[in-house]
Amino acid sequence: MKEEIAPENKCVLVIDENLPLGVIANTAAILSMSIGKSYPDLVGFELADNDGFIRAGITTRAIPILKGDGRLLKKIRPQLKEFEPDLFVVDLIGATKTTKSYEEYADQLIQTPEEKLEYFGIGLFGAKKLVNKFTGSLGLLR
Repeated sequence: MKEEIAPENKCVLVIDENLPLGVIANTAAILSMSIGKSYPDLVGFELADNDGFIRAGITTRAIPILKGDGRLLKKIRPQLKEFEPDLFVVDLIGATKTTKSYEEYADQLIQTPEEKLEYFGIGLFGAKKLVNKFTGSLGLLR
């Protein structure tokens, strides 16, 4: 498990706005699950509704989904490496279009040179100032 979640930390997703809507939604789900696995405290406690029914907790933080494009994602991904592990970074590459298992995805990733990777999205979690350094000028994906 990662370090305690400080209130000044920020979580964002940057997704290629040119992807089909279903791929955008899937990319957001995959990146969010990966962040949640590493930072389970981002998910709140179970909640009771008016009838006393217990519901699963949801995220305790806003997670803005920001728009980018393939060129932007390809440009910032290598720049982020110098800030890891202080900045948690998870990315999703286009191999998901052609692979049918996690193992095939892993093989595709290891066999593809960095300059040939196609990024669908990047998730960031860390100090607000650092996250904003890379994403502060990006608009919301609508």
